[in-house]
Amino acid sequence: MKEPVKVKILDTEYLIRSDESNEDVQRIAALVNEKFLEITESKAGLSEKMTAILAAFHIASDYFLLAKEREAILQGMKRRTDALIEHINATIT
Repeated sequence: MKEPVKVKILDTEYLIRSDESNEDVQRIAALVNEKFLEITESKAGLSEKMTAILAAFHIASDYFLLAKEREAILQGMKRRTDALIEHINATIT
């Protein structure tokens, strides 16, 4: 693990130790902070724990949506690749 990186989330500073680059840690912290702010602005009065749970849920939801989109893209690429291979084989035989 690398040296800890200082990040700020909801006006609180944290030292994060990670194998990610300092820039990536800062980007991740910015995303977490952004999600926290979205939730605190739209749902005033939530406890910090509930805000953290909702932020984690939103981040996980975004992750699964992107994973689903990635899988669909990969499947499309495989179908097109298979079709090209079939076309090439038909042409050379």
